[in-house]
Amino acid sequence: MLETFPNPAAERDYAILHLCPEFTSLCPNTGQPDFATIELEYVPDRLCIELKSLKLYYFTFRDQGIYFEAVVNRLLGELSACCQPRWMRVTGRFNVRGGISSVVVAETGPRPERSPRAS
Repeated sequence: MLETFPNPAAERDYAILHLCPEFTSLCPNTGQPDFATIELEYVPDRLCIELKSLKLYYFTFRDQGIYFEAVVNRLLGELSACCQPRWMRVTGRFNVRGGISSVVVAETGPRPERSPRAS
């Protein structure tokens, strides 16, 4: 389902940041929806992730009962396998539930010397 395209500047380290403020999945205990902003940051190597396929991939989680930690780690595993970046970080900023908000971060690859975070 995830599609890629050739990196137009593969000779250079540069950062890509995609934000999805409407990510949803289901709580595996209650079946209630969980809402999050997913931040996908990466330094591409040969391939970049195509945005429409990324959006459709995120939509596949809407009916899945899955814990926050599992969501973020699964996203990292599947997205990094798809494009094999030099570095990747997935951050899930989950909305308040039961008075607690949660942030889960997972990353792979050697961390760049400078933060690739786009403003």
